[in-house]
Amino acid sequence: MQQALIRFQRWEIALCQALQGWLRSAVAQRPFILASRLGDGPLWYGLLVGLLLVFGWPVMPVVGQMAVTGAVAVILYTLIKRGTRRLRPYEADPTLVPATPALDRYSFPSGHTLHAVCFTTLSLAHFPLLGLALVPVAATIAASRVVLGLHYPTDVLAGALLGLALALISLQLPFGFHGI
Repeated sequence: MQQALIRFQRWEIALCQALQGWLRSAVAQRPFILASRLGDGPLWYGLLVGLLLVFGWPVMPVVGQMAVTGAVAVILYTLIKRGTRRLRPYEADPTLVPATPALDRYSFPSGHTLHAVCFTTLSLAHFPLLGLALVPVAATIAASRVVLGLHYPTDVLAGALLGLALALISLQLPFGFHGI
């Protein structure tokens, strides 16, 4: 079992190296750096404000749902990161160089991906047309985490699954809004 885990980690590092190798130029990295920075929070805060500006106070239950679910997400991934203490890929392999600084110490799970999937899922449930913009952006945010050398693929997968689970649980709670 231990050998299988070691082989799997080597495979993940090799994948990170390959992705970084393909996107070494600053021009190729720019869209991923931009997506990563948007995923730091500005995109999600802007979404909440934008919904209020476009739809007014009737959309406040959705904005509240997203804000509360986002806060729960921060608490959850912070606890998991502190519990697992998984080092980031560039700390495990010095040939990997992060293209942008990490926001926190540990790698597992990807908080950026968790929020991207969570907010996108909640948005799709209430405003399906937003998916045309948010799904590609969320996918780029998720990819950026590995491409920029900040996460392993399994960090991103775990973040996506946690984000989806949180959104689906949140959608089962009575927030008093059923879309426009």
